[in-house]
Amino acid sequence: MPSLFRRKTTDLVDEAVSSVTSEETADRPRGYTPAKGRETPKRPTVGRRPAGPTRPLTKEEERERRRQLRTEAAADFRREGGPRDRGPERLLARNVVDSRRTVGTWFFGGALIVLIGSNAAMPPVVRLISNVLWGALALGVVVDSLLICRKIGKLVRERFPKTDQRMGSLYLYAVMRSITFRRMRAPAPQVKLGDKV
Repeated sequence: MPSLFRRKTTDLVDEAVSSVTSEETADRPRGYTPAKGRETPKRPTVGRRPAGPTRPLTKEEERERRRQLRTEAAADFRREGGPRDRGPERLLARNVVDSRRTVGTWFFGGALIVLIGSNAAMPPVVRLISNVLWGALALGVVVDSLLICRKIGKLVRERFPKTDQRMGSLYLYAVMRSITFRRMRAPAPQVKLGDKV
């Protein structure tokens, strides 16, 4: 039994076809969309990405752009460090290490001398001296690292009594920084040698 209020599909097709005449479509552009009764809202300009270059970059320009981005990223890392360098305890550890001269900074230079001096072609006296120097360097780094760790532990307990920082991780961080050349440390040192921390 057909529904009383339902329209036939043929009526709908006839109505849709008859509503648009050929004269109306002739003067409209091809991409015309009929209005919906309200104006289309404008997109916000705040937070939008700036428009890219109008022409594609050449290989040389692209290479120069990548080099510039790498330089900026390296400068940012040198100035601020990475995620492992964040936190007041890490800053305190860095300042303790940077405010003193450490044996570790001489370790790699001494290791090179020991490597050359322990060559089999060297006289026995030179080899003996290089082995003694190697032992002295290793002992100096161990003693210096223990002193640094002791000072950092004392200062962290005084200034940050409720810290959740693992002390072993903090000590290792400080020791690794102490055996790095001062100019190669990242983040860059913020205190001078001899400054009180």
